[in-house]
Amino acid sequence: VKVMFSDEKESTRSSSLSLKCKKQITEYFLGKRKKFSLPLDMQGTKFQNLIWDETKKIDFGSFVTYKNIADSVKNPNAVRAVGNALNKNPISIIIPCHRVIREDGKSIHYSGGLKKKFWLIDPESYIKNILD
Repeated sequence: VKVMFSDEKESTRSSSLSLKCKKQITEYFLGKRKKFSLPLDMQGTKFQNLIWDETKKIDFGSFVTYKNIADSVKNPNAVRAVGNALNKNPISIIIPCHRVIREDGKSIHYSGGLKKKFWLIDPESYIKNILD
């Protein structure tokens, strides 16, 4: 994510964006927001950006596998590369890599730690079940 502070105007815009981000994350943790709508300027490789964009499409309370993502980007043999791209995700709640699991249903890694991954997954599943 790129945030520049080159002049006062940009600083004001960045401050406004920070407030919007804080509001949306708070709404997410209160169960009032399922998708984020923030202008992102992700700094990654073409492949990483492709994977991050695909990951943003995962519905709240839903899960996909690394293989599902590899298939959806028309690169079915890139399962490990998908995992590596998600490991480089700089904003892991807004780009919900915690919703990605292995085909066998296990989770072997999460950049924030597995405890945090399941801490994020549990309320999403709970809220989704209440709303469905």
